[in-house]
Amino acid sequence: MIRIDALWLCSRPQDMRAGADRLLSVVVNTLGEARAHHGYLFANARASRLKLLVHDGFGVWCATRRLHAGRFVWHAAEAGSPAPALQLSAQQFEALTLGLPWQRLGELATIRRT
Repeated sequence: MIRIDALWLCSRPQDMRAGADRLLSVVVNTLGEARAHHGYLFANARASRLKLLVHDGFGVWCATRRLHAGRFVWHAAEAGSPAPALQLSAQQFEALTLGLPWQRLGELATIRRT
């Protein structure tokens, strides 16, 4: 089991032909460092493919998920946004990989009268 203490959604689209080394250089160049036991999530421009890069303290792991239909609900990077990555909770990560509206998990947990 690979331990992941923190997950980061890297909002800029990436070429999914990129391997672990190229994605690692993106993390280091944009965030300044790749921390052990942190996972970095990337998507292509159409948000139909995801790659997860995990630094386990000794090396890096790279996993891919591809949708045959539809798109992942992705965080749109705003022009001039100072934050190149957004930290996700485990629940948000699970919802994102299933294609659910992960940004709204907090408000979906409560049912209110309108």
